[in-house]
Amino acid sequence: MHDREQLRVNPVITDLDNCPPLTFQTRNLTVFIMKVAITGCNGEVGRRVVLWALKEGHIVVGADNIVAQDTEFCNNPAFSFHQVELKDFDAAIKVFEGCDAIIQLAAFRQPMDYMVKVHNDNVVITWHVLRAAAELGIDRVALASSVNVLRGTFSTEPIFHYFPIDENHPCEPDEPYGLSKLIAETQADTIVRRYSSMRVASIRIHWSVPTRRHAYRKDHFSSRGDLWSYVQIDSAADALLRAVTVEKNRWTGHETFFIVAPQLAADEDWLELKGKYFPDTPIKPGWVESSRKGFFDCSKAERILGWVHEDYA
Repeated sequence: MHDREQLRVNPVITDLDNCPPLTFQTRNLTVFIMKVAITGCNGEVGRRVVLWALKEGHIVVGADNIVAQDTEFCNNPAFSFHQVELKDFDAAIKVFEGCDAIIQLAAFRQPMDYMVKVHNDNVVITWHVLRAAAELGIDRVALASSVNVLRGTFSTEPIFHYFPIDENHPCEPDEPYGLSKLIAETQADTIVRRYSSMRVASIRIHWSVPTRRHAYRKDHFSSRGDLWSYVQIDSAADALLRAVTVEKNRWTGHETFFIVAPQLAADEDWLELKGKYFPDTPIKPGWVESSRKGFFDCSKAERILGWVHEDYA
């Protein structure tokens, strides 16, 4: 794993209650050292977030309903693991006690049979995480949302209203996974209305892969729903960690962020693919002239989180 622009790593701190707050600078943002709970810590993305957090000197509380013995961090003194079913609210409250922030990754990552389990479990778990944070006074939360809040790859037919897609684009999923993520974002809107000190980021991650090569597919037609896009997995982890560690005055309440690589997992130019598969979808004025490329505008994440996609592998 690569450093974030020669990131200065703080020494591991084992007693946060008896030490002054520590900070470091990265991409011109002040990042605070804290105790971070990471749910779904044994998942593909969760593991990378844990590694990033430990690398930056944070204390990590890992939570998952699956035990994994092969992680690179299981014996790290700054990491503790809790096997927990987050559909149990009392268990969620207990595991998050004493934490400064939560990164919520515990969820199904696709619709499976397109019926009820993915929707129901994802919705309940996310609400338990948010409600537990509110009860415990944890005011920094990042939710792993998804580009599938749009009508994209899991939908009967992908429909996009304009390019590049930004956070103002309508969210119109027609399947249970995307719906569960959109409901989680609504839950975040709801919780910050009642608990105004909370700051929640919904990180709309695209298909997270080790390298751009892993996202290549020969059938461009079947790939049109995800717009031939991806995010490198460590770059996704970077965004999630930034969402809870950058200084509080970066935003208030709940904000959504698209996290997508600017380059496509295709050899064709994005305008060529658009012309072939989405000829009637308008392009926002100035986008082509700006020399930016791709179907997503991630400038909000760059502006607020200081996040810029990097292919670390």
